[in-house]
Amino acid sequence: MNTNILLQHLNKVKSTGQDKWLACCPSHPDKTASLAVRELDDGRVLVHCFAGCTVHEIVSSVGLELSDLFPPRDAAIQFHKGERRPFPAADILRAIAFESTLVLIAAADLLAGNPFNEFDRARLALAASRIQAALMAGGLSHE
Repeated sequence: MNTNILLQHLNKVKSTGQDKWLACCPSHPDKTASLAVRELDDGRVLVHCFAGCTVHEIVSSVGLELSDLFPPRDAAIQFHKGERRPFPAADILRAIAFESTLVLIAAADLLAGNPFNEFDRARLALAASRIQAALMAGGLSHE
């Protein structure tokens, strides 16, 4: 699959390096880029939603199949051994930095005596889950 086919179905696509992008995830209401996309040298396309959406949810929400993330079987491509950390540390750190900034703002509001409304609590919980997902994508666990 050509990565451009996937990218043209996504919103707020931003290149983060050679064959690497961040975009809004199409499978959940996403206002900030939480989807990392990467094309490997062998033609495989990796996708990871830091909000926790599955690969199946992501590809089906844009009308694609999981098999579309892989090059044709008959292509003369040598697959490389699986990568231990398929997402670059810089992408993971960017996601954590954004979400931790949101946590800092929430903490400042709370210290100023401003109570959280339902939206604030939900967004803070989402930030925490995205930070955990980013740590797991980087090969770290919260244990």
